[in-house]
Amino acid sequence: MKADSKLDLYGLLCPMPIIKTAKIIKEMKIGEILEVISTDKGIKEDMPAWCRQTGQEYLGLEEEGEILRVYVKKVKD
Repeated sequence: MKADSKLDLYGLLCPMPIIKTAKIIKEMKIGEILEVISTDKGIKEDMPAWCRQTGQEYLGLEEEGEILRVYVKKVKD
């Protein structure tokens, strides 16, 4: 998936991936896609839940070994 921005959170554990994602999403334009790169397995449940709570669109997850790539589309400010 083509992302407009990438956020490398390799090695960071909960809650930092969500906190840093929230900060970056605020700086993005509506319609842009953020790729979050993480090793925290908790992001599999945390990111969809955060998207539901904040009104952003969860686009999915790709796994490559220990690397998790999560895609979020900004749909509201």
